[in-house]
Amino acid sequence: MIESVQNKVVKKVKALQQRKTRDKEGLFVVEGVRFVAEIPQNNPILFYVLSHTFFANHDVSMYEKRSQVFVCADKVFDTIADTEHTQGILAVCQKKEMSLSAFPLKQTGLYLLAEEIQDPGNLGTIIRTADACKVDGIFLSKGCVDLYNAKVLRSTRGSLFHIPIFQNVDLIEYLDTIQQNQIAVFAAHLKATEYYYHADFKKGCAFVIGNEGKGISDALAKKCNQFIKIPMIGQAESLNASVATGVLLYEVVRQRLSEKGGKI
Repeated sequence: MIESVQNKVVKKVKALQQRKTRDKEGLFVVEGVRFVAEIPQNNPILFYVLSHTFFANHDVSMYEKRSQVFVCADKVFDTIADTEHTQGILAVCQKKEMSLSAFPLKQTGLYLLAEEIQDPGNLGTIIRTADACKVDGIFLSKGCVDLYNAKVLRSTRGSLFHIPIFQNVDLIEYLDTIQQNQIAVFAAHLKATEYYYHADFKKGCAFVIGNEGKGISDALAKKCNQFIKIPMIGQAESLNASVATGVLLYEVVRQRLSEKGGKI
């Protein structure tokens, strides 16, 4: 059992709390019983770390069959846990990097392009909502918060593993590829004259989600096929980025379910 914070396993997990280490080693940390259970079988796990209490009260054979398991004294585990009330289990996983050029776009697909989203909770919630709405791919610009930030991961509630997500994408350049596949690109924008529920989302479509403070850059806005707006009948000037994304995505779901007679 690991009883020192100077142990190399403990140090490795703590180092992965930094983005530069995650990027360099291609690893990230997943914490919590449910989240760990969501890790797909084809996603390599370097090792698990369990608290002594978790180890003593759970059947850990499923973890031991899949990868190496280390057990820490509870106080040591607390030093590497990201959550205040930890469940006593984490896994160190390898990132599964995908080639953007090889990613197949579907003409009937649904996609999100996020430009410089800064808040980890926003990005994680956007990913979770996208998963619920069966989004086919998410493209994150340079300047977005790291996909493997601990708060982003927690907010996804495992949805990270269900959707292809690409980081550091040149969105202006990639919009050309999307549009060449006859996929219409929409953006919620102040210059919009049409409400989002009047637009046709039954065919392939993509939504651009802008930075929380600055919105969508002019260069990216110029590439969009259509601006849309969400009614604001109260005094708030705008919606949270993740809330706005949810409103738009569920209109897509509504329209496509309606076209199918309400059947999924």
